[in-house]
Amino acid sequence: MDSTKQIQRLEQQVKAGEDGIKAIDLLAQSVPLSRQKLKQAMEKGGIWLKKAKGGRRRLRRAKSLLHKGDVLELHYDAHILATEAPAPTLVADKNAYSVWFKPENMLSQGSKFADHCAITRWVEKNHTPARAVYLVHRLDRAASGLILLAHDQKTAAKLSELFRSRNIQKQYRVVVKGRFEEELPRRIDFPLDGKEAESVILSARAEEAQSELTVEIKTGRKHQIRRHLSELGWPVLGDTLYGDKNERGSLMLTANYLSFICPVTNAPVTYRLD
Repeated sequence: MDSTKQIQRLEQQVKAGEDGIKAIDLLAQSVPLSRQKLKQAMEKGGIWLKKAKGGRRRLRRAKSLLHKGDVLELHYDAHILATEAPAPTLVADKNAYSVWFKPENMLSQGSKFADHCAITRWVEKNHTPARAVYLVHRLDRAASGLILLAHDQKTAAKLSELFRSRNIQKQYRVVVKGRFEEELPRRIDFPLDGKEAESVILSARAEEAQSELTVEIKTGRKHQIRRHLSELGWPVLGDTLYGDKNERGSLMLTANYLSFICPVTNAPVTYRLD
């Protein structure tokens, strides 16, 4: 039996002792994984190159030649590498940036172990024409909805500043447990993690066992909507983190509205999911 099949998780660093050795050869000599598994980890973003002269990046080419003192970092997780994410859908292509629908279970960005399930890497590999991809904001893995990606550093900086200065209007469609009958708009402003956080419930369509809310966020704290609504006694359906830990099903939270001044044309633009 191939002993490498038993290895589920491994992190290791290997330093090149000479110039000109291929990355895959150095790894194969030093790491108890097959070349096939090493190449898979490399393609999916789990191997990093730390240059002797400075700098660190993901390394994807197995035949890349190393210099003496270069360090390869292996971050291998068999479960993560075996995971697949659904494809995103292009909503609008503005050349300098694009708007996408991110499905649930797709990451906004990768981790040290892999980036093949991240929307940034998917667009980098699959979108035509090929362009650089810069992430300017995030959606939780379990959430779905609209996400902006920049395609040059100047536009990335401008879009990031819009988010930082709170000049992008962001709304979410959320389904919560229970019949919501509070007066609207309902402002929620208690801090999260010691930082100010503000959400506003703009509308509600209440049924007997659940309600569909439109929520606008003024700040972007981690899991803000889920935490705010849970604290008020309105947990989001499918939220096993802040709601029912035994619940099954999709997280019923979708980023369905973005409105801002386009950094390219200086004209107002709005993107909305029906």
